[in-house]
Amino acid sequence: MATPNRLALYHPRHWPSWLALGILRLLVLLPYPVVMATGRALGRLSRQFARRRARIASINLQLSFPELDAEARARLLRAHFEALGMGLMEIGMAWWWSDARLAPLLLAVEGEEHLPDPALGRGTIYLTGHFSSLELSGRFLHWRRPAHCMYRPNENPVIQTMFERYRTTRAAGIIARDDVRGMLRLLKKGGNVWFAPDQNFRGKGRVFADFMGVPAATNSSTGRFAKLSGAQVIPMVALRERGGYRLIIEAPFTDFPGPDPQADAQRMNDQIAAWVRRAPEQYNWIHRRFRYRPEGAPDLY
Repeated sequence: MATPNRLALYHPRHWPSWLALGILRLLVLLPYPVVMATGRALGRLSRQFARRRARIASINLQLSFPELDAEARARLLRAHFEALGMGLMEIGMAWWWSDARLAPLLLAVEGEEHLPDPALGRGTIYLTGHFSSLELSGRFLHWRRPAHCMYRPNENPVIQTMFERYRTTRAAGIIARDDVRGMLRLLKKGGNVWFAPDQNFRGKGRVFADFMGVPAATNSSTGRFAKLSGAQVIPMVALRERGGYRLIIEAPFTDFPGPDPQADAQRMNDQIAAWVRRAPEQYNWIHRRFRYRPEGAPDLY
């Protein structure tokens, strides 16, 4: 018998969420090119209803790419919303596609030689960023080095339940972002954690490090976690290409963490910015990355 919390998920107020998930489930049954075309169309449509998010993205692009003229940034903004729509489709693919169906889409693995030998028994923090193919990157990583995913609980209980279900079955497991002790225990035992700390941060340990040339409130916990657990840090990301995806695995950070948390955070931001320049439309520009500012600096939004 289902628990009361489980039964509560089927309250009528959650029916729109279940309907949306059902539609997504049906859409990802289509062939991959049709799925991506549908995603692009949904992304273009969503821009018309997400004016506030479009404005945030436009500001972020202006700050991050001052060398582009207005027309080029407008094209990038359109491509970004198309990427968001494809990213929605990719969540469904990551949840419901079998390995056999998904594997042919992994066109290349760049830097596979950087993956650590599991026999060494050393924990690894796989550092990534909020790109539109984030959910798929976890699947691709799991095929090579199973890792637990750190996550922030979703406010929608239906969506939260689905993320928990499929990230548990499609990865080694999940760890809530506030379960620091659990994560450290796992790393000390030689486990792997998949971690994306690249969003605006206002908590303890915040430092300001440039991101795309703009001071950004940055979570410095990656270095602290590495120091406390003895884990190595390996940056990784999956970027969408024509007809599939490229999994990029960078060399492990050396001499990390260093004596200066701000310098460590800058190193992390520089790595993510390098990926952004490879696929600028695929980064999460609708997030207020520069929301918190150094003392005395003006509000950018």
